[in-house]
Amino acid sequence: MVGKGFHTRYLSQTEVEAVVTEGLAALPLDEQRVLVILPDRTRTMPLPIFFRAIVQSLLPRVKELNFLVALGTHPPIDETEMLQMVGLTAEEKATQYSKIGLFNHNWEDPRALTTLGMIPAEEVAVLTQGLLTQDVSVQLNRMILEHDHLLICGPVFPHEVVGFSGGNKYFFPGIAGSDIINLTHWLGALVTSYKIIGAKDTPVRRVIDRAAALIPKPRQAICSVVSHQGVNGVYIGAPEEAYSAAADLSSATHIVWVNKPFRQVLSVMPSMYDDIWTGAKGMYKVEPAIADGGEVIIYAPHITEISYTHGQHIRKVGYHVRDYFLKQWGRFADVPLSILAHSTHLRGMGAFENGVERPRIKVTLATGIPEELCRQVNLGYRDPATIRIEEWAGREAEGVLLVPRAGEDLYRVKGN
Repeated sequence: MVGKGFHTRYLSQTEVEAVVTEGLAALPLDEQRVLVILPDRTRTMPLPIFFRAIVQSLLPRVKELNFLVALGTHPPIDETEMLQMVGLTAEEKATQYSKIGLFNHNWEDPRALTTLGMIPAEEVAVLTQGLLTQDVSVQLNRMILEHDHLLICGPVFPHEVVGFSGGNKYFFPGIAGSDIINLTHWLGALVTSYKIIGAKDTPVRRVIDRAAALIPKPRQAICSVVSHQGVNGVYIGAPEEAYSAAADLSSATHIVWVNKPFRQVLSVMPSMYDDIWTGAKGMYKVEPAIADGGEVIIYAPHITEISYTHGQHIRKVGYHVRDYFLKQWGRFADVPLSILAHSTHLRGMGAFENGVERPRIKVTLATGIPEELCRQVNLGYRDPATIRIEEWAGREAEGVLLVPRAGEDLYRVKGN
């Protein structure tokens, strides 16, 4: 593995490019057809730097070079957005980058997928420590079969479903089919985001790594640790190895330890989160640092949709604690498991006894979503116009926390 990382400083662009160049030079990619899997716009990363470094390193060597955006179930990105994401102008794409393909993953189109195999129920039971016992079909975007070598390029952050993002997660759910997307998300919900987020080795990670072992192509990864301020580290090697090193650095970089829980948190969401499906990270990343009975407010006046992809399902189901579903399973057996998982992740820990739901904390939306819809899906509402962000700053002693750019750093209480 090739890598460099620090939790006390950022790498310069020259350092980043040097690590990428060195790492790729060591891979047997000459005359190969290479598919690079990229993150979508909901991940902070100076992607243009990585994109150009990859192209400059590989284009002279390889037979074919294409890029596939790991959308999971997120909406597709149009051509203009795609070019902006990788830092290209239309003229550049039409000239020196004309041989490079830029593609979206489409999880809903059976023609876009290929079945790699099945993880049998008895093995799923072992991997999940008995939480699930069912076969799971492993499907990926069929473009993997049209290339000789697969290269992941993406950041590693604390993650509500798998513990930390990155590594083989860019395959599952990044370019996967619905079966394994549903299973892994529901598995994370069963463990609960509260317990799984920020953990390096989790049942979900084990399932994802096992599924990746079915991929019939060589795999490598460029795992980075970044914030909106800079790049802390870059590691290149086998996905499991590069992920492990990056997760260690992310743990030292992206986890904020506080002395005691807060009674109220204002999570200010950046514009890269354009619906609650993605903007819910403002809840996930602070839940462990909120006191029982406390409140998290997701402040995002620009968000007007629950989910561009799954809104119809969520309007029907609403947001509830895990046991609300487990103890009434017959009512929700036809709902995709990833929907139920998202529901429980945003609602957080809680109990459901004798028909009464008791969430541990209150979750309030201060967004462009109408109050009626917030109440309909079992969330609180606050008019975003009543919030002045500057009035929330510097009030930690009162038990009030402002997170000015929420969604990536994880907040935890020391000792927990």
